[in-house]
Amino acid sequence: MSACLVGLMCVEQTHLMLLLLFAVSGWRCVSGIRVFTAGDVKAVNGTDVRLKCTFQSSAAVQASSVTVSWSFRPLGPGHQETVFYYQNKPFPPTDGRFKNKVEWAGDISGRDASVVLRKVPFTFNGTFNCQVKNVPDVHGNVGEVRLQVVSTASLSEIVILCVAIGGAILLILLLVLIVVSVRRCHRQRNPETNHTILRQEQKDLMGW
Repeated sequence: MSACLVGLMCVEQTHLMLLLLFAVSGWRCVSGIRVFTAGDVKAVNGTDVRLKCTFQSSAAVQASSVTVSWSFRPLGPGHQETVFYYQNKPFPPTDGRFKNKVEWAGDISGRDASVVLRKVPFTFNGTFNCQVKNVPDVHGNVGEVRLQVVSTASLSEIVILCVAIGGAILLILLLVLIVVSVRRCHRQRNPETNHTILRQEQKDLMGW
């Protein structure tokens, strides 16, 4: 009977060890690289726009071990296209709609994989995907940036711009009023000095 109990205890311990091993393995798979993007982005036709993409990795980040791939899926019918590739150095596209239109704006040491699109046209409407791999940490999500190219700035952006310009003008006027008030108070407190200055100015005019 004691031998049976010992055997059952050994089986249970082995079972627990297997469960623990599976749990640790599962945790390692879940703790892969994580990519973060801006989500929805608007840009006015013909302007530049930054597509922000940052990442976190469970492995040490080194420039030689990180690769960044940007791809594009148009809003309407069409196939997925390569936008940009980075491995030790930027590899911009040599043909297609993104030739001379995309520049590297990231910093691998700062865990930044962003790019800038130059003078965006309406054909850039769609979803941009940012995929980052940091060997051996190569499993993780793919970040998405949904770009909407519009003809003019939205009403809220125009209002913000007007408020900013109006605030700057009011600030300048306020500074001018403060300077004028300070000078007026100074003159009122020193009438003799003002009289002397006035007489000196009159003499100078007489001399001319």
